[in-house]
Amino acid sequence: MSIPAGRYRFGPDNATLSVNTGRTGAVAKAGHDLLLRVTDWEGTLEVGDDTRLEVRVDGGSLKVQEGTGGMQALDDDDKANIEQTIDDEVLRRDRITFRSTGVTAAGDGLRVTGDLTLLGRTAPLSLDLAVADGTVTAAGVVRQTDFGMKPYSALFGALKVADEVRVSLAATWPG
Repeated sequence: MSIPAGRYRFGPDNATLSVNTGRTGAVAKAGHDLLLRVTDWEGTLEVGDDTRLEVRVDGGSLKVQEGTGGMQALDDDDKANIEQTIDDEVLRRDRITFRSTGVTAAGDGLRVTGDLTLLGRTAPLSLDLAVADGTVTAAGVVRQTDFGMKPYSALFGALKVADEVRVSLAATWPG
């Protein structure tokens, strides 16, 4: 299915914006791969002669949905502590924005390139956007060090969040 011309709005009421983290280090088995949901964000996709995508995120709105792996399951206190660390030390509740600079057709979807601004730094990001079976999806990989971030670590650096995190969006296609 190709994407018809029009203006489409997305946010937590009609879509899911997720961040997936991995883990590295000598004791990586002790940590968890995290699935985080962004709870305060908005996105606009305009398809036409000047196709563009813009997404704005409240960096203080990431909530832990689940942690896989690890020596024991995450409880509610663990999740709250992780969210507090993200707010205070990692994203510092900063606004995050993505603005496309180029959109090209890619099969039945779009390849979106643009600028991601995070913690006052801007770096390029590419997303693959597709519509299939009534769902629109977009996904890309963000490297934390591209934004001057040192991936979070614990246990004197023996357990670290992987530098690359995956960002994905899924929504019921409004068309």
